[in-house]
Amino acid sequence: MTDLADLGVPDTRAGEIVRGTRRLLGGLGFFGVTEMSLANNRRADIAVIGLSGEIWIVEVKSSIADFRADSKWPEYLPYCDQLYFAVANDFPHDLIPDETGLIVADAFGGAVVRAAPEDKLSAARRKAVTLRLARLAAMRLTQSADTGWTAAPGLLT
Repeated sequence: MTDLADLGVPDTRAGEIVRGTRRLLGGLGFFGVTEMSLANNRRADIAVIGLSGEIWIVEVKSSIADFRADSKWPEYLPYCDQLYFAVANDFPHDLIPDETGLIVADAFGGAVVRAAPEDKLSAARRKAVTLRLARLAAMRLTQSADTGWTAAPGLLT
């Protein structure tokens, strides 16, 4: 079994949910990055793009306390076509807002329990989010290929 740290994912409950969610999303044809800053200075746990250019953001919650301490999720809605929460199997599903979708995941995979309502991005916003996601992914790929190189601070987070 691959160590989560080898994948750049913390070996924690949240890391397990991230890993399983990314596996699920990949199987659905969605690929992206973790920890992507948005133009409103919020940071998406997972941001992915689908084959047709659709943008999903997934907010990972490892506990009820983590969920209750975070009220910023509505601020992600203007930056995606669909917003999901990803939680572990023992998380109470009724806590997840109806305005979002629900993914249940563990370290090995996940399932979409409830699809998120779709609210299509404007063309200009879609372009901006897609470019941010692509540049961040390319920067991280460059860093992983050349361990001696680091992007200048503030270029892209």
